[in-house]
Amino acid sequence: MSRRKLGVLVAALLLGCQALGGGESTTGPTEGDLREETLREPGLPSDRGSMGATEGRLAMKPIYFDFDDSTLRGDAKERLRRNAELLRARSDTRIEIQGHCDERGTEEYNLALGQRRAEAAKRYLIDLGVRRSRVETKTFGEGMPAVRGHDETAWAKNRRDEFVALR
Repeated sequence: MSRRKLGVLVAALLLGCQALGGGESTTGPTEGDLREETLREPGLPSDRGSMGATEGRLAMKPIYFDFDDSTLRGDAKERLRRNAELLRARSDTRIEIQGHCDERGTEEYNLALGQRRAEAAKRYLIDLGVRRSRVETKTFGEGMPAVRGHDETAWAKNRRDEFVALR
């Protein structure tokens, strides 16, 4: 990330960006719409299936957010509770929470929103007993969509946090 982009990101976080308008639906994917995700360890293929910890992975699912929001929904809190259990069972595993956004909004705004989303999940995991030193955050803004598309169905799946194992 360039120094200019980093500076803009920091400024956006400090100023607390105003919400973007647009009247889009704020509902995200339902539990039935959410695909199984796996906490990926570096150097392993990034398939989408769930695998057991004995195969070098933890089955940690992503969490999703409403439009223009970094507040943890009820379904996200439940997933984070399950993710925290997995992390407590593997005390040697460190993770990176990656915050993502849909394509709406400016690049700078979405980078800041993705960071707020990742930080919200981190705070919740810490409150659930995961050591702060085991959790890092990173934002991708709109830069890495999970789904291509320009409608609410695609946008809802792109407003997410993903969990990646670190070595």
